[in-house]
Amino acid sequence: MNSGRKQRISDAFGAAADHYDDHAGPQRAAAALVADLAHRQMPGPVERILEIGCGTGILTRDIQRRWPAAELVVTDLSPEMLAKAAKGGLVAGRFLPMDGEAPVFEGEWFDLILSNLAFQWFDRLEDAIARLTKLLRPGGSLIFSTMGAESFARWRAAHEACGLTPGVPDYPRLDDLRAMLGAYEDAFAFDEDYVLSCGGARGLIAHLKGIGAVVPSDGRKPLPPRELRRVMEAFDRSGGDDAYQLLFGRVTRVALAGG
Repeated sequence: MNSGRKQRISDAFGAAADHYDDHAGPQRAAAALVADLAHRQMPGPVERILEIGCGTGILTRDIQRRWPAAELVVTDLSPEMLAKAAKGGLVAGRFLPMDGEAPVFEGEWFDLILSNLAFQWFDRLEDAIARLTKLLRPGGSLIFSTMGAESFARWRAAHEACGLTPGVPDYPRLDDLRAMLGAYEDAFAFDEDYVLSCGGARGLIAHLKGIGAVVPSDGRKPLPPRELRRVMEAFDRSGGDDAYQLLFGRVTRVALAGG
């Protein structure tokens, strides 16, 4: 069963499902890179692929195009997002409502586990990576993107200039992610920046609402209107645009000798 916070996340993304793709520029860029990394790792046929946090199916469709013969298991915390990804028969696979950090699978099942910008919603990222890695077959890879600590730096700075704490979650630094992956024999992480030309605070807020990313960190509440206006004015004075820091990670389960 979802925790209260996870249910709020599911509800927020469910409400955004019908218009998510209109606001998903960074998400498309990250999905393309996840798929490219996976294809370089596994250029030939694979038997079974798990996707964590499919959203509207941006990565899902790319996965099926690259590995059309693979058994594809597609999951998301939001039933509405899952239905959107499955709609229209564009993807053949098993669609399963699931919290990605609490997978319902056990044992070495998958050749690839892929995820695009879902891991930032996990409560315990390091534990989730360990749990998912155990689902890989020897030689299989977990490849994912997630948000980095430098995301929305100008929006955070605008809050700080007003003496306020932003509701944006505290994402990991690249060094944090590299330290998590340092426990694995074959793993790496890197980052990419994506400039978000939002044209001011109203555009940034519309973007975040459009993709459903509106659930604040635990213990943080939405700002009262007066304080929000102060932050928006400070943000607009800073230039009115912001950026994503996208973190990418890959963990490959080392194949047994002679395997």
